[in-house]
Amino acid sequence: MKCVICRTGETTDGTTTLTLERDKALLVIRGVPAQVCRNCGEAYVDETVTDKLLRVAEEAVRSGIQVDVREYVAA
Repeated sequence: MKCVICRTGETTDGTTTLTLERDKALLVIRGVPAQVCRNCGEAYVDETVTDKLLRVAEEAVRSGIQVDVREYVAA
């Protein structure tokens, strides 16, 4: 797909690191599967992965985590 940010690059399969912040919780997730622009590096995460990341973030907030760094685990 063509990147909507730089409008010139094409995306390829890759991974990215996402930082999610809510209230006082900061969650960093590495190795998230994504389509990554070859030109500017913008990453696009699909709906299934996004749903999982939001569930993980909600769990982290409920458990009272302030800062957490994790590797993405597909399941």
